[in-house]
Amino acid sequence: MLRRHNYDLIPSSEITSESLYHERRAFMKLGASAALLGTSPLMAALGFEKSKSALELTSYDQITTYNNFYEYGTDKESPAKLAKNLKVRPWTLTVGGEVQKSLTLDIDSLIKKIPLEERIYRFRCVEGWAMVVPWVGFSLASLLKQAGLTSKSKYVEFETLFDPLQFPQQSKSFGNIPFPYREGLRIDEAMNPLTILAVGLYGKELLPQNGAPIRLVVPWKYGFKSIKSIVKITLSNHQTRSTWNQIAPNEYGFYANVNPSVDHPRWSQARERVLGKFFKQDTLAFNGYGNQVAHLYKNMDLRKFY
Repeated sequence: MLRRHNYDLIPSSEITSESLYHERRAFMKLGASAALLGTSPLMAALGFEKSKSALELTSYDQITTYNNFYEYGTDKESPAKLAKNLKVRPWTLTVGGEVQKSLTLDIDSLIKKIPLEERIYRFRCVEGWAMVVPWVGFSLASLLKQAGLTSKSKYVEFETLFDPLQFPQQSKSFGNIPFPYREGLRIDEAMNPLTILAVGLYGKELLPQNGAPIRLVVPWKYGFKSIKSIVKITLSNHQTRSTWNQIAPNEYGFYANVNPSVDHPRWSQARERVLGKFFKQDTLAFNGYGNQVAHLYKNMDLRKFY
């Protein structure tokens, strides 16, 4: 069953009204939702208050056709065009490294066993564009707890599927990217309640261009941290690899927290353009999730550790 989310992640004054939420989901088939969950359809709403200043969800069409997925190319349209034939079943996810017990999990078995939640999150790209996405997934912490943490479980590394036959750019070493793509988090970031593994959005299964069948979502960080199509999770006692940080550390920090006062060399971070909106808006520190995550960086220089 899909659970109500217990955390007040977005102020009620900014949450999509229930009537608008119903309208945006009217096109959804109950069968598609049931197929995703393997049990009952998704809840139509999560009890959010109505508001005149609602945070509007980005449309399903925009979320699924405007994507960065460099295994398919550099432009935003290529992933949706080229990812259609990605084989997402069977799919195995492994969890290992500095854990009490290594896990090898079939994606369908995992989805059936672990409670799913719907999370409406802001999603912010370092390029200056943003979305609001209704993800379906579960907390990363719940999976890591199954493997069991140890005193050496200090960082978490994630790895995308490596398959040049399905990901054309992997065979071309595009842009000197060292495939497979990898990302990393500190353990307290990984265990934070906001950090989820998503298996769907808008009540439907993830499409390949969005990171099917399972991806990371870390809403207070720039989008490149939210790695797609994960096959491997490894816990370590030292800072793990992060592909863009590895390629260009002066442009992409390991932490990659949304910070309007620290610009990328090519893109100002002070403002952002929400897809579907004409005017830009001010960027929020930690993408608006400071109340939940700022304490993780209490004594850090966030201009140095960007």
